Amino acid sequence: MSPTAITQRIVTLQDAEQQFNLVRTVDPDFFPEWQRDLSPLTDTERAELDRIKARYRYHRASGQLAEGVVNLMIVSPILELAGFYDPPFRVRGEVPVEVTISRPMDEVETETLRGRIDFLVVSEALWVVVLESKGTELNLENAIPQTLAYMMANPQSANSVFGMVTNGGEFVFLKLTCQGTPQYDVSRVFSHLPLQNEFYTVLQILKRCQESILS
Repeated sequence: MSPTAITQRIVTLQDAEQQFNLVRTVDPDFFPEWQRDLSPLTDTERAELDRIKARYRYHRASGQLAEGVVNLMIVSPILELAGFYDPPFRVRGEVPVEVTISRPMDEVETETLRGRIDFLVVSEALWVVVLESKGTELNLENAIPQTLAYMMANPQSANSVFGMVTNGGEFVFLKLTCQGTPQYDVSRVFSHLPLQNEFYTVLQILKRCQESILS
C-alpha cells in the first residue's frame, strides 16, 4: 500500500488524537517553557526583534508573503538570535517525515503517513513549521494537527519534543511527550498586532526550550 500524505489523513485535532492515541494534558505544569522562568533579553536583541517586526509589517502590508520570504525575513533571524544555528545544534531543511498509524482490523493493520517539514532543529528536538500566507482563511490552528503528526515521528521518544508554528506574523508553540500515553499542550498565540512586541516572548520561549533540550 502506497504511503498517504499526512495532510490528507490528519486534518483536525480529533484526527491527530485518534490516530496517535494523543491526549491533551490538563496539567498546568506540563508546559512551563512558554509561561515562566523566561530569561530577560538584551537591548541588542530587543532592537533586532523590533526591526524584524517592522520588516514583517512593511512587507505584509503590500500583500501575502510566500513561505520562503517568511523563512528568510522572520524565522531564520529569530532562530539565529536563539542560538540554534551554532554548536551543538544542527539545522536541516525540507526534512521528509514518515510515521506509522494503526488502522481498523477489517482493512489493513497499519498505514504509513509521509510529509515534509521546513526546519528540523537539534535532531528532532525542535520542529518548526512555516505556513505560506494564502488568504484571510489562514489560521495557525489548522496546522497544529499536522505538526503534532510530524512531532510523533521523533525517534527519541524518551525526551520531550517542542514545536513552533508560524506564518511570520503569528507564532504558537507545542510540547509533546511520548512516555506512556502521548500527551501534548499548546501555548497561546503570539502576534505582531499588539503594540507591545510579542516577538520578544517568542525569542524568550525558544531560549527556554533550548535550555530544556540541553538539560
